[in-house]
Amino acid sequence: MPAPRSTVRRGLAAVAALPLLAVAATACGYGSEAKDDDAKANVSAGGKKLSSDTVKIGYFPNLTHATALVGIQEGTIQKELGGTEVESTTFNAGPSEIEALNAGSIDIGFIGPSPSINGYSKSQGKGLRIISGSASGGVKLVVNPKKIKTLDDLKGKKIATPQLGNTQDVAFLNWISEKGWKVDAQSGKGDVSVVRSDNKVTPDAYRSGDLDGAWVPEPTASKLVSQGAKVLLNETDLWPDKKFVITNIIVSQKFLDEHPDVVEAVLKGSVATNKWINANPDEAKASANKALEKLSGKPLAPEILDPAWESIEITDDPLAETLKTQAGYSVKSGLLKKPDLQGIYDLGPLNKILKAEGRPAVADAGLGVK
Repeated sequence: MPAPRSTVRRGLAAVAALPLLAVAATACGYGSEAKDDDAKANVSAGGKKLSSDTVKIGYFPNLTHATALVGIQEGTIQKELGGTEVESTTFNAGPSEIEALNAGSIDIGFIGPSPSINGYSKSQGKGLRIISGSASGGVKLVVNPKKIKTLDDLKGKKIATPQLGNTQDVAFLNWISEKGWKVDAQSGKGDVSVVRSDNKVTPDAYRSGDLDGAWVPEPTASKLVSQGAKVLLNETDLWPDKKFVITNIIVSQKFLDEHPDVVEAVLKGSVATNKWINANPDEAKASANKALEKLSGKPLAPEILDPAWESIEITDDPLAETLKTQAGYSVKSGLLKKPDLQGIYDLGPLNKILKAEGRPAVADAGLGVK
C-alpha cells in the first residue's frame, strides 16, 4: 500500500539520466557538470554530530527534485542531522551524479530510475541502494504546433531529450519503438531524430528552430510552452494509475554500511520535507522557486512555475513496479543488457520511519535486500 501522496499533482521534473553500459563513456566527468551550490546548511546550533562530520548530497536544480530543493532550503534535512553538516552539489543529469557517487564525491543522491538501474547493474549490485522514492510524474512531450499537430507528425522531426540514456531518453525511445518506428539508440538517427540536449540549452535551441520539440521534465517543458510550444503528450497518461517514479533517493553502499545513522537522519528529513510539501503546496512551491533562484540566478516566472508544479506528485513511495518496467525499456532499446536488480532496494530504514509515524510500509516489488 503506497504512502500518502498529495492530492495536488505537482511538477517536479526529473532529468535523471543514466550512464548505460555502452553509454557510460559518453558522459562528461562529474566535475564538469557538477555545480557546488555553496548552500551548505547551517549546522543545528549545539546539535550532536552523528557518525560522520558531513554528508554530501547531490541533486538536480529541477522541480522533480523538490524534496532536495525544499529540504535543504528550509533546513528540514539539516535539522535531523544535528551537528553533521550537509554539503550539497547540483548536477545536470544522472550519469555525472553516478560518477560522483562512485568516486565518493557525494554520499546520497536524488536521481531518476534509469541511472539508478544502470549504476546498480554496472557495480554488480555493490555500488548503491535505492532507499526511498521522492517524486512521480512531471514529464511531457512538447512540440512546435506549426510543424507537429498529431503524434504521427513526429516522424522525420527533431525531438530533444536531456541526455543519451537518461530516464526521458529511454522513455522516448520506448515510445518510438511502440509506434513501430526505428531509431538507432546510440546515434539517435532514424524515423525520428532524437537530439540529446542539455535542459539548460534546449529552450534556446527550440527558439532558434534547431528543435521541433522535446520529451523533457519540468520545468523545461513549461519553459518551452511559454515560448509557444504545445503539450502533445503527458507521460503520466501512459502509466497505469497515472503514476511512475521519476526521482529516487540513492545512497552509496559503502556510506550506508559505515554511517547508517546519517542515512536514517537524511531519510527522516526527506519524509518530513515531503509531508510539509504535501500539506503546504503553495509555500513549498515558493520555497522550491527560491532555491532555484539561488542556484540559477533568477526564479521561474509564474507561467512556468505553476503548471510545472501542478504536474508532479511528491511521495516517499519508490513505486518499485514502475522501475521494473523502466528497466525493461532500457533493455528493449538496446542500451542495457538485462540486469539483475535483486537487492537494488533497501527500504528497511524508510519503513522504520513510516511505521513510527503510523503510516503503511512501501513495497520493493520483490527487489529488496535479503
